[in-house]
Amino acid sequence: MFNNMKQLDTELLVGYIDNLGVDVVRQMLALYIEQSQVYLDDIAETTVNENQSGWQEACHKMKGAAGSVGLSVVHQRLVQIEKSTDDWPHKREYLASLKHENQLAITAFEKWLDSQ
Repeated sequence: MFNNMKQLDTELLVGYIDNLGVDVVRQMLALYIEQSQVYLDDIAETTVNENQSGWQEACHKMKGAAGSVGLSVVHQRLVQIEKSTDDWPHKREYLASLKHENQLAITAFEKWLDSQ
């Protein structure tokens, strides 16, 4: 679905490296990896409890975090699903897709950083 989209906002990330250095950007990624797991767990919990407001809140938090570290595809995916009122089986599918996209984006970020 997102194959033709750029995984990373490299313009943003180059700006971070220019201003903060590669080591700080690596730390940002490490923090994002930790936090994204918390957000994914929170989103998963909302699918168990079928909590619409919790779904929106957890997606919104992760959307901000993904955007701030330049994970374009993950951010866009969260924009699409954050306010979804689809049924919970569909939301569980969205969550599975989001986990996959998040891992792809983290891998792309790591590879990109290694090339800097």
